[in-house]
Amino acid sequence: MDIFSKIAAGVIPSYKCAESEDFYAFLDINPLVKGHTLVIPRREVDYIFDMEDEELAAFQVFAKKVAIAIKKAFPCKKVAEVVLGLEVAHAHIHLIPMQSEGDVDFRKEKLKLSEEEFKAIADKIYTEFIKG
Repeated sequence: MDIFSKIAAGVIPSYKCAESEDFYAFLDINPLVKGHTLVIPRREVDYIFDMEDEELAAFQVFAKKVAIAIKKAFPCKKVAEVVLGLEVAHAHIHLIPMQSEGDVDFRKEKLKLSEEEFKAIADKIYTEFIKG
């Protein structure tokens, strides 16, 4: 079981933003901005384009619902969707609220947030996700 599967299973704690039977969303612990969320399939698959077409389509629809919740929780111009995937061998999407393209620069210094801040951010997104 890889690290993201352990997170989705609750073996490793996370700041849950949304979940379904097949997918899980949680805050990035090294966020670029407040609301930076990772979305993963519960099934272990390394490369996003190795997913079956139906699963990939459902993954994108789930990510869209999370992005809508992020935008409501953290008003921004857009929510960026970034797929990198070399650090963890588990398909994942970064959803990043942005006011400018500079908000999506992975080379910049990451935010340092307290546990309370992480919890408040995750709760805000989760609440908006549940509202639909």
